[in-house]
Formats: sequence, C-alpha cells, structure tokens
Amino acid sequence: MRLTVFGTGYLGATHAVCMAELGHDVLGVDIDADKIAALTRGQVPFHEPGLPEMLASNLASGRLGFTTSYREAADFADVHFLAVGTPQKKGEYAADLRHVHSVVDTLAPLLVESALVVGKSTVPVGTAAELRRRICATAPAGDAVELAWNPEFLREGHAVQDTLHPDRLVVGVDRDRPGRAERILRQVYAQSLREDTPFVLTDLATAELVKGAANAFLATKVSFINAVAEICEAAGADVTVLADALGHDARIGRRYLNAGLGFGGGCLPKDIRAFMARAGELGVDQALSFLREVDNINMRRRSKVVQLVTAACGGSLLGVNVAVLGAAFKPESDDVRDSPALNVAGMMQLHGATVTVYDPEATANSRRVFPTLDYATSTSEACDNADAILIATEWNEFRALRPEDLAALVRSRSIVDARNCLDPAQWRDAGWTYRGMGR
Repeated sequence: MRLTVFGTGYLGATHAVCMAELGHDVLGVDIDADKIAALTRGQVPFHEPGLPEMLASNLASGRLGFTTSYREAADFADVHFLAVGTPQKKGEYAADLRHVHSVVDTLAPLLVESALVVGKSTVPVGTAAELRRRICATAPAGDAVELAWNPEFLREGHAVQDTLHPDRLVVGVDRDRPGRAERILRQVYAQSLREDTPFVLTDLATAELVKGAANAFLATKVSFINAVAEICEAAGADVTVLADALGHDARIGRRYLNAGLGFGGGCLPKDIRAFMARAGELGVDQALSFLREVDNINMRRRSKVVQLVTAACGGSLLGVNVAVLGAAFKPESDDVRDSPALNVAGMMQLHGATVTVYDPEATANSRRVFPTLDYATSTSEACDNADAILIATEWNEFRALRPEDLAALVRSRSIVDARNCLDPAQWRDAGWTYRGMGR
C-alpha cells in the first residue's frame, strides 16, 4: 500500500520506517526541513535500537522517502497517519493539540478524492470527533474522507518490536460509517494479523481513551509500589522481595512493580495529566482524582533520592562530589524529557554538590537541558574522586558494575542505588555503604 506519516519525531519516524519494513511504500512528512534532510541521509535523530539499520535498508529499497511538501503527500497516498506530538500545555495539565490541528487543517484542503486519515497521536477523548468535523468542512472530497483512530503503545527502547509485532491493535472507527476504514487498516497490518495479534475494533472515543487509560494504569502501578517502598523503609522490610511475592499473583503480575526513582519521559507524566484535565472538562474530575496522588508519589521519589545521597555524604551536599550514572529517563533511550535522573542531578547541584553525569546515549540531550552540570565520557571518569555514586538509570552497563571496578577511583565507598538494580550484599561485603529504595 501507499501510506504517509505526518510527523517524524519519535513516533512518526519509527512508524514510517516500520511500515516500509512491512512492505508498504511510505512517505514521511514534516515541516522541519533539517529533520527531513537528516532522515533522507539515513540519520535517526534519536536513539532507538535497530531503527538506523532499518531506515537505511528501506531508503535503499526505495520503499521509504521523506518530504516537507503536503501537496506531494496528498498526491502520493490516500492513507495518511497522524503522528505529531501532543505536549502538555504550559502552565496547564491539558494537552496542546496545535500540531494535530495544524496537520489536519493543512492536509484536508488538498484531499480531492476519497482518503483515510488515521490518528496515532495520544489525544484527549473527543479530539477525533472535532478533527472529523474539520476535515468534512474543508476537504474538497467532503464525506469521502474518513477518520479512524489507531493509538500507539510503543515502549522507548523497544519501539521497533512493538510496531512490527504489537501485543494488540486498537482501531476506532466512525460508528455511522463502519467497514471501509477497518478493511484498509486490516490490509495495513496484515502481517501482524497473520501472527494472531488481537484486533480490537471500537468507536473513536473508546480508541482515544485506551491509550490514556493504559498509561494511567501503568503509572498507578509504579507509584503504588513506590508508596509501599516508603512503608518498607519505615518498617525495615525489603520492597524487592515484597514485589516478587506480589508478582506471583496472576491478577497483579510482576511487571512495573520495580520500586525506585519513578517514571518520567515524554509520555507517561504528560499523558496522565492530560487524562485528568479531560476528565475535568467532561465534568467527571472526581473519577481520576487519585491520579493526582499517583503524580505526587512519583515526584516525591526524586526528593527521596536527594535525601539518600545527602545522608550518604554525611548530611550535607555542600562541596561534595557526586557521580550520577544515567541521565535518560529509562535505559535504551536518549530521551531526557522529564527525566527523574537528570532532575535529581540538578537538585543536588542546587544543594551545593559538584555533579558529574555519565550516560551511554543521553549526554548530548542532557547538556542542552542542564548545561551547568559536569559530564563524563565513561563510568570511571564520572566516579573519579566521588564522595557518592548514584545509579539513576538502569542501563545494563551499570547493572554489571562490580565493587572492585570502582573502589580505587572513589574518595568514599558509598553508593545509592535508585533503581534497585545492584546486589546489596555484594557491595556491602566489599566494604561499601549501600543504600537502595525501600530495602
């Protein structure tokens, strides 16, 4: 099939490349000429395992191209995916839909024949209905242009796998016009459906709500175990063993029950806030009031980690050297948007510490956000003469650290494991002071 993908950020670039990998002819569209030029040269503007190689192969095959021209895109295909960002509005919880509206308002007047517009961006419920009205009012083809919603469920670091082999496909269609949009999207995802991927067909509003509800549930699960970690710390219990015990219950499961520094990134925090904001607009804000505490618990973990490092340094951070291992909000990513790791590093610097950060992939992005921090090019460089080491992102490189790797480098053998990814006994037996989260 011939497809376009509007927006070539993390979601859009990944979707465009993976759709070409599935055998479709794909044109990625963006108003950022520099981004389009980089992708055309085979350069991915973010870190995602496996994507650069897939981009190169599909550019070489001729199945994938990029453009800044909406006219070219409208003439190229009659299936158009919307994958632009929906950031949090400044000073508000609500999502900023300007980019989504801009794409639709620019594309619709160019649609002179029947077409399908497919939303993938995470949007507040009701957005699809508004976009459908805009399209019908401005597209020369009028009602011949249909709208469907197909939310994404990508995990950064696993986005290629999640796109090519999703755990489910959710498709929302106009209840008054069933059939055509579903048939087209079943063709688009034919390979996934041959792998028996569940296909959930629903109305537009339900499809919009699925992503927000999924992220709200995951955030709640993370904050739940972090709240329990606070109790474990007060009671002298071990939250990691407690989580293992809970995880054996099939109704609960072990995933997302890792106590630590909490969640961040460009999706989970802003999505649960937008979910709350939309509930308020619909007059049912009490239904999601618990998410405020989920958000509060998550943010409180950052202050807790600063307290642990302060205690490790004798009660004050003034004049001490702290090595922070990890800056990205999660491993296998260079994304530092709302990164707990980088936020904690900045807070410690404000308390007087000299903070040196090392991350395998996120250093360049970190420098742009926190240029006043010191940055190292290796773990050993970051830990040189450190009074305390903080594990802030659970990269495999840090999980594999051994006490003897760092003992000769540091000024004080003190480590704070904010991701609970090290073996406490191993470090304590080697003469280190080990502090974890909820253990």
